[in-house]
Amino acid sequence: MRAGPARATLGRMTRPADTSRRLRLALSEYPALARRFMVVDEPLRGNLRFGLLLEVLDKLAEDTALDYVRAAHPDARVVTAAIDSIVVRHAPDPSRDLAFQARINHVGRSSMEVGIRVEQPGSPDVHVASCYFTMVARSTGEERSLVLPPLDLQDDLERRRAAKAVRRRELQRAEDAAEHGPPSPEEFALLSHLHEAQEQPGFDGKLASQFVTESWERMYPEQENVPRKIFGGYLVRRAYELCSVSAQRIVPDRPLIATVNRINFFHPVRLGDTLHFVARVAYTGACSVSLEVAIERLSRDRTAHALSNSCLFTFLNVDAELAPRPVPTIHPTTFQEDARWLRALRRNRTLSPHPLTGGPLT
Repeated sequence: MRAGPARATLGRMTRPADTSRRLRLALSEYPALARRFMVVDEPLRGNLRFGLLLEVLDKLAEDTALDYVRAAHPDARVVTAAIDSIVVRHAPDPSRDLAFQARINHVGRSSMEVGIRVEQPGSPDVHVASCYFTMVARSTGEERSLVLPPLDLQDDLERRRAAKAVRRRELQRAEDAAEHGPPSPEEFALLSHLHEAQEQPGFDGKLASQFVTESWERMYPEQENVPRKIFGGYLVRRAYELCSVSAQRIVPDRPLIATVNRINFFHPVRLGDTLHFVARVAYTGACSVSLEVAIERLSRDRTAHALSNSCLFTFLNVDAELAPRPVPTIHPTTFQEDARWLRALRRNRTLSPHPLTGGPLT
């Protein structure tokens, strides 16, 4: 693993280009590293452990943001507030190096968007994924947000990237507000059809309640990042791995990650906490399956119980050549299952056309 050098100092007015940070996973040079990133030890297209990749991405976003923040606040730290989206554009080749380029696109009062482009350089160059993280600057001891200096946007490209970051933030707020809104007439008709099918004689469809997977885990010092806090990248890796196993229960072929729709970080996880992971199949499209996972933390003394993270992942069902294949329809029954179905539908509609399919995920 090779990381580009971090800048020792940044001016109070810094250009986005000056925040760039590069990283390279030399999979082609180090067989042991390549093996660690494999899903299975056999020839398989797209045979890369995406969960481990999430750990790398989260750490790179943290380091990129920390370089910028500590130029103004030397003792500060940064936390991940959300993984806004990761769109997988091409299935990675596990025998080729992975190159990451991170850059701060926009800085708000105390938060910033870190964009990361993942590529496999060579012949041909392959754009693997586009990733966007929201990071927040915090004081070390007092747990308060810190005011950050703005970026110095000097050319049209920097201004366009900043404007896109603002639009993504506005779209995210609109999606958050719409998540709890009532269904549209079209959505109501789709849900009604799914409920009516369950009333038909001989119904043997897939019920959402049949596809719930749970896991428990205790947090140990080896997962620590900042003092007594657990590394967020580890949490999302474990959430992804549980969702991947859950997706295999419903897809007839092979689940391939298409999109990290959204990951929210609500409460920090501390050493000694017990975590409860619950993954649920929320929605199925023609060839896709979306899963929600909630991570709840229970403190060691059992006095604190809170939702730590919520995640939404969408997978494609693919054959050996990575061509999309049909997925059985999931049928929600309860109000909560209807709500999850609507959230996933609405999130996936914003990603049309998706690079892996050339069409919608719905």
